[in-house]
Amino acid sequence: MSQPDAPQNPPAQPGGWAPPGAAPFGTPTSEAPAPGHQGAAAATPQGWATPPAGAYAPPPGYAPPAGYPVAPAAPSAIAYGAPAPVKRSGALGIVALALALVATIGASLTAAIASFNIGLGAGREISSRPFTGDFDWSVLTPVRDWVLMGEVSFWVGTAIGVWALVQGIIAVVKGRGRGAGIAAVVIAALGPIAFGAVVQGFLTAGLAAGTGIGG
Repeated sequence: MSQPDAPQNPPAQPGGWAPPGAAPFGTPTSEAPAPGHQGAAAATPQGWATPPAGAYAPPPGYAPPAGYPVAPAAPSAIAYGAPAPVKRSGALGIVALALALVATIGASLTAAIASFNIGLGAGREISSRPFTGDFDWSVLTPVRDWVLMGEVSFWVGTAIGVWALVQGIIAVVKGRGRGAGIAAVVIAALGPIAFGAVVQGFLTAGLAAGTGIGG
């Protein structure tokens, strides 16, 4: 007895819908495209053929369908090489060096002139008075203008020297005229020593000239 032929379509399911007897998109294939063929479709693990890579780019905000390659997104930022280092100006150190020179040389020169005249006037006043064991500050009365000049040179030189010292340190730390900044720090630090030595030397010379001790 012959067997009845198998039905071409499965029996209808409740509700009036029957699944198709064959795949609507053809039989899946697992054959991979030939290597090197750019137009060939890429095979997925399920065996379905997919469009070439880069052929599909989903619109913004939508996920791509499963199994389709996504075109690479454009880079958000272009990487460039390291920027060239910015060359810093050395004006900060140069200005500090100029201030240190003014504080040291200018104040010392002014103090030298004032000290010599103070010694000269005070020496003459001392020689015109009878000798006593106590020092009388009134001998500075004739040279009070020179005394004021010496005091002004001292305080102005101190203020400018401190300014040069601080600015020189900043120039060294920030690398803005490091060589000049180092020189400014050294000169500003030696300024008080130079000032004191100059005042002592010229005051002694003025006293010797005023009293006639030196001949």
